[in-house]
Amino acid sequence: MVIKKLTLHNFRNYEDEAFSFDEGLNVLTGKNAQGKTNCAEAVYYLCTGSSLRIRHDRQLIRHGESCASISADVKSRYGSLALRADIYETKRELFVNGNKLSRAVDFLGNMNAVFFSPGELRLIQDGPDERRRFLNLSISQTSREYCTALLRYQKILDQRNNLLKNHDISMILETLPVWDEQMSLYASRLISRRRAFLRQLSPLAEEAHAFLTDGAERLTVGAEEREESEEQIRTRLLKEFDYSRERDLRLGFTTVGPHRDDVKIAIDGEEARGFASQGQARTAALSLKLAELKIFETLTGEPPVLILDDVMSELDLPRRKKLLSRIRDVQCILTCTHAERVLYGTDCKKIRIQGGKIVP
Repeated sequence: MVIKKLTLHNFRNYEDEAFSFDEGLNVLTGKNAQGKTNCAEAVYYLCTGSSLRIRHDRQLIRHGESCASISADVKSRYGSLALRADIYETKRELFVNGNKLSRAVDFLGNMNAVFFSPGELRLIQDGPDERRRFLNLSISQTSREYCTALLRYQKILDQRNNLLKNHDISMILETLPVWDEQMSLYASRLISRRRAFLRQLSPLAEEAHAFLTDGAERLTVGAEEREESEEQIRTRLLKEFDYSRERDLRLGFTTVGPHRDDVKIAIDGEEARGFASQGQARTAALSLKLAELKIFETLTGEPPVLILDDVMSELDLPRRKKLLSRIRDVQCILTCTHAERVLYGTDCKKIRIQGGKIVP
């Protein structure tokens, strides 16, 4: 999968700019705060329909403007594809090959991307929310069914939590079983798909980590070993919802379900969250992303676009070289301030950005 051309209109600090990318390594270079990360963000938005940096799309619109637009010409094993997102103050419109989509979920999977930046250390160092977010974003790119189940589960969870805050206890006890039946259906789908993904991810991440560290450390990613069908998971969850009902009523929110899941990540047997140094956390997070890249390639038959935002300056020389050798056959969009200091003559296309414009 390759992006041939990316066009930005009133997106972040870009007024009108068009990027042409090569199939291999593309380096966006320039001083800080010139727009390198904004370009990388635009690519990721066209893959997922969301930004990793902000919660409200209106923040993507250039100051003083009312609408932003991102579009890309993409080449995949299935042919050419045109993607476009028009972003307004209160809504957005998504297009594939000129056809407006009625459902945002249909935008997923047309182009896949793996994104890594220094902020991805949160995946290792922060709480369970970050690891669940990683799972949700990754699985949703290759499974619209998972994304749909996730959206429906979240909606039912919000309604159940609102019900738990009601003061009419008899009404709550009468209504909760109805919500639990619906919630268990989508929860079982999420749990089953997450387990399958982690079973794929775990050995790939361990191998990538061994490659980056020359085998000096061992990374393990916890995957649920329990063998359960979706129906068995659903039956178990219904029992757990029933068992936790009194606690949920007392606390005013749902304490059981996939929204409470975590993924155990360990280095040499020690939990990485509390044990890993900055360097170890960075390498572990990068290993997870390289494993994610391999999974996408296996599922879709072609590698996704790899986005590396300000990563090279955070790695020592041996790991930079190892990373570059690892991604030789992948289209990569890499941002850095000094390309010559981190790439050491690597064959690439360099694009210099200054003030939201491409300059010679």
